Amino acid sequence: MKRNNNEEKLLTAAQKPSKIAKKLHSFYKGKIEVVPKCQVKSLNDFSIWYSPGVAAVCMDIYKNQELVYEYTNKGNSVAIVSDGSRVLGLGDIGAKASMPVMEGKALLYKYLGGIDAYPICLGTKDEKEIIQTVKILQPSFGGINLEDISQPKCFSVLNTLRKECSIPVWHDDQQGTALVTLAGFINALKVVNKKACDIKIAMIGAGAANVCIARLLILYGVNPKNIVMVDVKGILHKGRFDLKACYEQWGLALDTNAYDIRGGIKEAMTNADAVIALSSPGPGVIKKEYVSLMAKNPIVFACANPVPEIWPWQAKEAGAVVVVTGRSDFPNQVNNSLGFPGVFRGVLDVMAVTITDTMCIMAAKELASCVPDNKIKPGKILPTMDEWEIFPKVAAAIGVEAVKEKVASKKLSYDKLYETAKKIIGRSRHITETMMKKGYIQSAKYRI
Repeated sequence: MKRNNNEEKLLTAAQKPSKIAKKLHSFYKGKIEVVPKCQVKSLNDFSIWYSPGVAAVCMDIYKNQELVYEYTNKGNSVAIVSDGSRVLGLGDIGAKASMPVMEGKALLYKYLGGIDAYPICLGTKDEKEIIQTVKILQPSFGGINLEDISQPKCFSVLNTLRKECSIPVWHDDQQGTALVTLAGFINALKVVNKKACDIKIAMIGAGAANVCIARLLILYGVNPKNIVMVDVKGILHKGRFDLKACYEQWGLALDTNAYDIRGGIKEAMTNADAVIALSSPGPGVIKKEYVSLMAKNPIVFACANPVPEIWPWQAKEAGAVVVVTGRSDFPNQVNNSLGFPGVFRGVLDVMAVTITDTMCIMAAKELASCVPDNKIKPGKILPTMDEWEIFPKVAAAIGVEAVKEKVASKKLSYDKLYETAKKIIGRSRHITETMMKKGYIQSAKYRI
């Protein structure tokens, strides 16, 4: 198919970040490092920070385990754990090749949430070994971020660890994606003036992200009977006995698609009010003609990375009113980075022991509210990462909900949580900016 000049320009712009990334990553040799947070005025200070003075601190913790949060950085530390088995849209590329992604995640945690996060890329893909590794890492961290672990094991790994760990465990590909998608969906419905309880949704892809999104949508108020989900074998329905091996997908096959629609993506999207796609990278997974078959004023979430299932301009040409992708170079980016920094800032600050689905919904509502109703429009349904005040707000909202649900050790108010988060995140951003100005972080030749 021959492309016009405008489409060629859009494609060139879309490919630019990938070309520059290799040069910048090589220049900096990674994206994170460890720096002191205490003053060192002379070498004599190490008698306090290390031996012999540190022994007294160790013994205090030995007598009262909770003091580890008072005396160490545990309460501001998150482990980003991955086996590299499902990285972005790249698939099973292994632990070493996943490191740039995990370092990027750690950078986002620090800059947007003021949280010290550490890439832990595992040399195993065994489910039991992953679970055991995370469990024995608990003393060093305040929370665990599972990342880029393939299904179906990602479901059982998360479910097991949520039950058996004493610190919050979060799978960003599930809960993070679902939280931010729900936030965008809340505001997209306002644009088209439709209600969650009335709409029909086609969900393309039945992996970790869409399974969790479906769960949150249903808890939020979407009628499961009006959800039609598609995987690589077609639409989920009660006759899909091949799904029985996966509890989550089989449950959706039983609970959704009340009208027993059969077929594939085209049939699922016909007369749908919205499509939420997190499947294979496109373009062409969703065709323009499929969008034209949807109900009036359709919503299209095409969130595969690195290339959406359909290019945004194609979806618009086919009649979509709101178009969402997972990319920062298009309007309406559904990006997990809008969620997890604030989520973990909040749960760490109240010392929560878990992150529940209802906490995620509360955070999604708060994130959606960061775009006032009079500012919401088809090309602006979510805030961007530049609007850094959203992160203290999400932190405060999820922290308050954790206290309400009695899964927090500290009882703090919304205002206290907001001010604490704002101070910590502001400090982190200021440190980075100061290091850039002073030249400790060198200026790279290549820029986006």
